[in-house]
Parts: sequence; structure tokens; C-alpha cells
Amino acid sequence: MSDGITLDFKVHFSTGKCGSRVMHAGIHAGPPAVPSGRVPRVSRLMALAIRFDDLVRHGEIADFAEIAELGHVSRARVSQIVNLLSLAPDIQEAILFLPPVAGDRETLSERELRHITRALDWETQRSLWMSLTQ
Repeated sequence: MSDGITLDFKVHFSTGKCGSRVMHAGIHAGPPAVPSGRVPRVSRLMALAIRFDDLVRHGEIADFAEIAELGHVSRARVSQIVNLLSLAPDIQEAILFLPPVAGDRETLSERELRHITRALDWETQRSLWMSLTQ
């Protein structure tokens, strides 16, 4: 009969450097939960506008007309997308972090935002945004 101490706790293993196995204390957390649904179209367009602006600013693309030509879309459509950059920064952030869309119906469209982008004053834009989202 042994009078030794017995420890009982959970461990999990992961792959370390060069394929070695590493032991960790505790239960493996597993992958983080991914929200169901898809990223709203207007959020993707906002990110695209930021990317277009970055390409032009860094000189990778000469101008927005070249982007339209490369993307096989009209210059007017590229202008509509890039005009999202004239929105107040907090509105841009809100658009980027809209909740995922579960069904076919989008809650907000780029077309609905066009009249807000025409307003030059950010306070006016914010009041128009509030009336649109409520």
C-alpha cells in the first residue's frame, strides 16, 4: 500500500515549435465562436473605399479612374464607393462594425448613405445617420 500523494487535473496538448508536443494545464478552449451570418455589403464597400484610398495615396495606383478600369466598373461607381470616405469617422466605424446579416435582406444600403455623404458638415451627417439607423 502506497501513502503517496495523487494529483488529478486536466491537461491538453498542442503543437509547438518544429512539431513538438506541448502540454498545457486546463481544458482546451477550442476555436472561438464565429457569429452566424455574413458581413453586410455596405461594410465591405466601406472597407473597399479605404483600400482604394490607400492604393492611391501610396502610389500603387495612379488614380481612381485606373481602379475603375482595372475593376471593370464605371468611374461613377468607384466615385460612389470612395465618397463613403467623406463620412464622419465615427459613422465610418459604425458601418465597418455593423452586425452580421443573417438573411437575404440588408438593413442598410450604400444607396441610402449617398445623401449623407453629400452633407459637408459632420454634425449634419451624424443627425442624418441617427435618423437613418433608428
